[in-house]
Amino acid sequence: MSRRYPARPQSVHYPPTSPTVYSPRQSYPVFISFQDTLKLQLSWAWSGLVDAFRWDIVFRTVTSDAEIQANLLKSLMLNSLSLVSIYTFDLLLHPLVQGQQKWLHRNVGWFYQVLWLLPVVGVSFYLNSSWCTLIAKRTYTLQHGLRTAATTPQTYTGLLNALATSAYRIIMVATSVVVSFSLGYVPIVGPWLAFVFLCWVDAYYCFEFIWIARGLSLSNRVRHLEERWAFYFAFGLPTAALCMWGSSLANAALFALLFPAYIIMAMHAHPVPQDPYSPLPPSQTSETSTSPIFPSPYIPIRFPVFALVIWLNDWIVRALSLGSGGGLHGTAGKRGSIGGGSTRGRGWGEGVVESAEEGSAGDIEMEKFGRGGSKGGMGGVDAKRVRKGRRLD
Repeated sequence: MSRRYPARPQSVHYPPTSPTVYSPRQSYPVFISFQDTLKLQLSWAWSGLVDAFRWDIVFRTVTSDAEIQANLLKSLMLNSLSLVSIYTFDLLLHPLVQGQQKWLHRNVGWFYQVLWLLPVVGVSFYLNSSWCTLIAKRTYTLQHGLRTAATTPQTYTGLLNALATSAYRIIMVATSVVVSFSLGYVPIVGPWLAFVFLCWVDAYYCFEFIWIARGLSLSNRVRHLEERWAFYFAFGLPTAALCMWGSSLANAALFALLFPAYIIMAMHAHPVPQDPYSPLPPSQTSETSTSPIFPSPYIPIRFPVFALVIWLNDWIVRALSLGSGGGLHGTAGKRGSIGGGSTRGRGWGEGVVESAEEGSAGDIEMEKFGRGGSKGGMGGVDAKRVRKGRRLD
């Protein structure tokens, strides 16, 4: 009896499919008109302004949670004390001591600033930062449930990355203040330029907590704001308008007083558009063309708000790294491809931004203490010892 074997499956040959060929007219990009793009930008700005006046959300969030209430109350009390101290000097002591002949009378204001004003303001800013962080974390938890935010690994490298991130944020705050003051000295349009820039700076720091919680790197945070510049300009407009009438110290204290409320508003805001490069909904794009419709080229999609700030940051970080015997150029090349691909086609300095903010300072320290191949590191010393040993042999 012969054994039957299963028949071999026959290979199926499909006819070759020809690639879809588009005509030059079909492949040419389609743009929204200048008027419609301007209307879109104005509508996004209006959305930002509406989100900046959602005091009902602040009231509902604060009254619903005891932890937020306690931290907000402490922030209000301490920042109110700072404001009262500042205006006591500006409106009362400073006019009284002007023109005084006696040494003690002339220096009353100086003693008041050194012994009371500066310590109170410094302590209030430090404590306000920690309280705002707690308010932001608690608001994020209330909004998203028990889903935890992005955290840094509790390792030696993670600690170095956290320190590098904090140092870079401090440098960015300082350079933002310097740029804001410098713009104010530009003839004629300087005060307006400083005010517009301050709107974006205020909006950035209000949204920074939620961006960090979502795991966005600094370059992605900056890109996100710059591609939605109309929305964030309008969101930062109220705080910038309120914090421009007093002295620099009084304006900073007033912003610290409003900061916790605007963190809560930022947590519940909805930045628009979702896709800055194709802002129209699919229902409108499919009716006219199969390709995406881009905004008008006469209105920028990405406005380089922080270009000068990031350039100054990179320059300072390079100077500090060179002073410590390291360099950011190698690690910038490594870190520049975080998130996929090479650094081609990316914005200005984003590789350096990510390398500095996301912990290449930690990488530099690790290369100094134990990683091979770094010039002047432990690996270089070991290599020299090996070469000497071979010569002796």
